[in-house]
Amino acid sequence: MARKHERFTAEITGYTSEGQGVARAPDGMAVFVRDAIAGEVAEIALEHVGKTAAYGRIVRLETVSPHRVSRRCPLGKRCGGCAFWHMDYAEELRLKGQRVRDALARIGGVDPGPVEVLGGVCEGYRNKAQYPVAPGADGPVAGFYMARTHRVLPVERCYIQDPRADEARRAVTAWMAAADVPAYDELRHRGLVRHIYVRTAREGAQVCVVGNGPAPASVPALTERLRAALPDLRGVLWNVNTRRGNVVLGEEFQVLWGRPWLEETLCGLTFRLSPRSFFQVNRDQAERLYRLALDMARLGPETTALDLYCGTGTITLCMARRAGQVYGVEVVAAAVADAEANAARNGVENARFWCADAGEAAARFAREGVRPEVILVDPPRKGLGLEVIEAIAQMEPARIVYVSCDPATLARDVARLLPHGYRLEQTRAVDMFPRCAHVETVVLLSKLNTKQHIEVELNLDELDLTAAESKATYDEIKAYVLEKYGLKVSSLYVSQVKRKCGLDVGQNYNLSKKEDTKVPQCPPEKEAAIMEALKHFQMLE
Repeated sequence: MARKHERFTAEITGYTSEGQGVARAPDGMAVFVRDAIAGEVAEIALEHVGKTAAYGRIVRLETVSPHRVSRRCPLGKRCGGCAFWHMDYAEELRLKGQRVRDALARIGGVDPGPVEVLGGVCEGYRNKAQYPVAPGADGPVAGFYMARTHRVLPVERCYIQDPRADEARRAVTAWMAAADVPAYDELRHRGLVRHIYVRTAREGAQVCVVGNGPAPASVPALTERLRAALPDLRGVLWNVNTRRGNVVLGEEFQVLWGRPWLEETLCGLTFRLSPRSFFQVNRDQAERLYRLALDMARLGPETTALDLYCGTGTITLCMARRAGQVYGVEVVAAAVADAEANAARNGVENARFWCADAGEAAARFAREGVRPEVILVDPPRKGLGLEVIEAIAQMEPARIVYVSCDPATLARDVARLLPHGYRLEQTRAVDMFPRCAHVETVVLLSKLNTKQHIEVELNLDELDLTAAESKATYDEIKAYVLEKYGLKVSSLYVSQVKRKCGLDVGQNYNLSKKEDTKVPQCPPEKEAAIMEALKHFQMLE
């Protein structure tokens, strides 16, 4: 049995979804090792042992990977932001592509083959920074939380951030020290400055200082320092957040200088960004991601498309330039207002936005008979709800383009869409966050061609039924399953389950004579529901 502080030598055989190395303890338990690279042999010390897995650190490397490099960031081991400064970028892209492929194979039940990951620039790509502020021994400090803690690690230079963000951070902390403005103490809920929030764009920068109360009288000195540090500064804001907890922004904003928004372009469109606006933090990679998604969608001037989880309408408006009509759906009212303003600003007239939950909106489209040819979804990390998948399936789009920030929930949802007659056609990944563990994936699911399906005609009146089968018709079985379980099942699925149970299904099939026919198989959850219906109607013991 593995024990804490135990040491042993083992090979790093792979990676976790967060990019930690995976080894095996002498008793076979999986051990997750930070800062490890596949193929290395290391002496490992166990730091924590759980019921099913353990966590360890490298004491000494016996075999060093050719992909190991000197860390560009000296704080990479202590900061909780980046995961891969210890390896070269080629290995990072390889492991991210393998992560996507493994998830789709293990969870989704499909093998997409090798997954290409489009790499990007590794430094200076982030256009948004949120620095927590805390009291330090020699004055206020600002940086990032250390891994798995709420201790602020002072950072002089964050290499993945736009350098202007660090200039803004230094200017704010210098003002605090000179004007004796206290940093926020999270434990005591005292002090004033909580966060320094910086957005950057090609046209300039915006700084928002988050305070545990109103702005002090010394703010003119703050704006002077920021304007001197950032020649392209467009605005300085003060946000009031007096709540406990880790939510960064409060509800009240005050413009201290300049204007309250930035402008940025994406795929030839112009967007206005306030501190609350959602916008991809890596603009250049976002353009590549959106172009991939649009190419997969295969939009045309007659195409009707639906964009669920549309946010402020960035990808909806990109779709509108290629499609005939596009609908965007988002649950946050402020985001919908921003989307409508962005559409007007860019002269886009063929995009409509609705403020609604994705599941409710999809169900509404289905009820009203709207049949978009393409549905694009870009959900949060938790993926799609079952009600969203069912509503999408009812609309029967020819193509579903799924943009995902989590390969595991993407794979789960792909598995749920396959029984509705879809197949995974394309898979690509884009490295939106170089040096960090996340990876963005876009896949195309296409409706199976009817030429590849068995054509079935059921004439229930002519079925040669046994006495047991006459207790319930196909329609009665389907109605029972829908009422009790909320699942829609086809007559084909009912017949498959009946055949599996040894019940006669009659001789009413008109099978296609094509050699390339494929039969959609009843998914497990629907099979169980049909079995229960057969028992209910006493067709099974």
